[in-house]
Amino acid sequence: GTLSGLILVGFIAMRDPIRKGIKEAIAISQAAGVKTVIVTGDHAATARAIAEEVGLKVPDGAVLEGRELEKLSDEALQKRAAETLLFARVSPEHKVRIVEAFQKNGEAVAMVGDGINDAPALKRADIGVALGSGTDIAKDAADLVLLDDSFATIVAAIREGRIIIENLRKTITFLLSGGFTEIIIVGLSIFFYLPLPLLPAQILWINLIQDSLPALALAFEKGSPGLMARFPEKKARLLERPLTLLIAFFGIIVWLSTFALFWWLHGLGSLEHARTMTMALVGASALFFIL
Repeated sequence: GTLSGLILVGFIAMRDPIRKGIKEAIAISQAAGVKTVIVTGDHAATARAIAEEVGLKVPDGAVLEGRELEKLSDEALQKRAAETLLFARVSPEHKVRIVEAFQKNGEAVAMVGDGINDAPALKRADIGVALGSGTDIAKDAADLVLLDDSFATIVAAIREGRIIIENLRKTITFLLSGGFTEIIIVGLSIFFYLPLPLLPAQILWINLIQDSLPALALAFEKGSPGLMARFPEKKARLLERPLTLLIAFFGIIVWLSTFALFWWLHGLGSLEHARTMTMALVGASALFFIL
């Protein structure tokens, strides 16, 4: 019944290969200020070796195992989470606590998982991402399903999200600058008992015809250089202070020049000519502003 006389020839080891492009994707995400954390049921040494391979440097103090995690209170875990990059030998309950710890630190948490055990943490995370090859329960609990199972797709989605926010800001800034110009010059004309500098039809032409195509062009911009080198915004405002100042600075120049032009030309006697030139200046200034 006992085995004897055997000679050890060697060991056979099995491993899942690292996906192509993952190292570059993690480097891009780190440059963009996105913290990548590994949460796994595997042994710490195994997970650490994989992390090193994909470009994640995990110092000794940045590893926390499940048995240590169980001894920590929620407050202590919250402090440890800020400096931890690798959670090893964790259970499904641990994953939920880890997500909550990061959230209490003010982080927006995206959790990637594929199994039944990941479902509670996927539900708790701000953005639950399930793998397309994962279980149906994980997919139901998640907000997004990653059809190609690639981390690079998540990084691409972050870039697209930043492009959308940036283009919204550009478009809103452009449209508001023109709108405020029209409001102010009409208001000033009423205040000084002058005729309307722009007729309703002229304002509609500027807003619906002239401004629409440039606004569409801004909405489909491909993103500024260095977009993925910016730090994430926890609360994205559509009108940032620099844009508000730009609208105000540009607006004051256009308001004054446009109203002065209308006043001068109206004083020469031709209201139609004054309105035509006022409309031309408002239109030209909008196209200058878009540049």
